[in-house]
Amino acid sequence: MPVRLFTDAREPDDPESVVYRFVDLWKLEDLLKTSEFYFRRLDLITDDEKEGLAPEAYFPAPDMHRLDVRYAREILHSQGSLAQFREAFFVSCWCLLSTDRSRICEMWRKFAKNGAAISARYLSLKAAMDSIPDDSLIGRVWYGSAHLKGWNTHRFATTKRQQFEFEQEVRTAIWQGDPFAGINRHFDENNFPHELPLDPPPSDRVPEFLRRKVDLNKLVDEIVVSPYADDSTQSEVECIAHASGCTFPVRASELARYKEFLP
Repeated sequence: MPVRLFTDAREPDDPESVVYRFVDLWKLEDLLKTSEFYFRRLDLITDDEKEGLAPEAYFPAPDMHRLDVRYAREILHSQGSLAQFREAFFVSCWCLLSTDRSRICEMWRKFAKNGAAISARYLSLKAAMDSIPDDSLIGRVWYGSAHLKGWNTHRFATTKRQQFEFEQEVRTAIWQGDPFAGINRHFDENNFPHELPLDPPPSDRVPEFLRRKVDLNKLVDEIVVSPYADDSTQSEVECIAHASGCTFPVRASELARYKEFLP
């Protein structure tokens, strides 16, 4: 199925823009050996429990407020439903490469301090998503809430809080909903709605992750080893890549020469 953009999605100005996927070493090894992308269910992303939810002061209609008794129940119902709709998104997160060294250092420290980054061009990433058989999506993430309009699951799935703006994320996703979902797991025994589901989704129909095959040699330009990693890491990654039949180069980050001065 052809990849499509999220609702209101932005793309990089230059389709040849470089994107990085920062990964721990064991995740990189798994990717190189299996050639499978890993897509995590959006509600299970660990670094931000608000993923895919509406911002705190954003409501289904502009005149609503959670302290107004006329709307409190409707707001909770809308939030609880949205929290279940987000369970249909399985995401893989990439970041636009930046020349800002402090930002890059922060990304290395947060996501792959002793690991590496998969380097590709946005156009190649889009082509890789186009090759998988699912309903696949791509687009840059928005930060803050100024761009939001309406109550739309796509918009919330590509919106993060302002504090994460340094990531400059490009989000890829598979949209695979539970065809039997009643979207009612946020109601308690008194039929009162809550802003989150009270029970997890059924594991036999809603997995925690998906894996999909991609052609790594068409996608990846190079593997870049973290400047914080041990000196032996590059040779270790080279061995894994060679044994997996990968033809792209492996190199150390340009920041590795400044290792002793890095924050």
